[in-house]
Amino acid sequence: MRLLLVRHGQSEWNASRRLQGQADIALSEKGRAQARALAPVIAAIRPDAAITSDLARAAETARLIWNQPASPTAALREIDVGDWTGQAIARLVADVPDEYHGWRAGAFAPPGGEIWADFRARTAAAIAAAPQSGNLLVVCHGGVIRALLEHFLTLPPGRIIPVGPASLTSIRLNGDPGGARLEMFNYTAGLPEFEAPD
Repeated sequence: MRLLLVRHGQSEWNASRRLQGQADIALSEKGRAQARALAPVIAAIRPDAAITSDLARAAETARLIWNQPASPTAALREIDVGDWTGQAIARLVADVPDEYHGWRAGAFAPPGGEIWADFRARTAAAIAAAPQSGNLLVVCHGGVIRALLEHFLTLPPGRIIPVGPASLTSIRLNGDPGGARLEMFNYTAGLPEFEAPD
């Protein structure tokens, strides 16, 4: 089985570098264009099934990149950032750098936010409940992809750069957790984005 993990295209808040968490923010026009550019790549891979976060930015990306239905699930929502929802990343880095970097590493939860281990378990359960053969397209969020990389590959979140908007990451599963292999990370149909927003 192959997991085709796609982060949603740029959202309105990504464009202004604000944390979204589970706020239901729409794609920007650039995000829609990014998704459309990735569509031929997804079509060439021919997913056997598709699931998506139920948040608008992921669900719209799923519609733009794949012309088949994708089953929405709240279990694939981004990590809840609690009181940090809507905050500018630059302000958090300036005001609470240790907490922000701890959050990026999965070691700190903002007030009212989700604990990383709970988030990782939630997203892994969503994959376990999905069809378990062929190519599974999973349209979700950057944090979800980092959580799944840790779950399947034991790659800690502090060692992963932010996942680019409308990028593809592929994990090949061989039936047991130790058999997972990273096939591709952060592939985009355009130029790579090394400074992607969280």
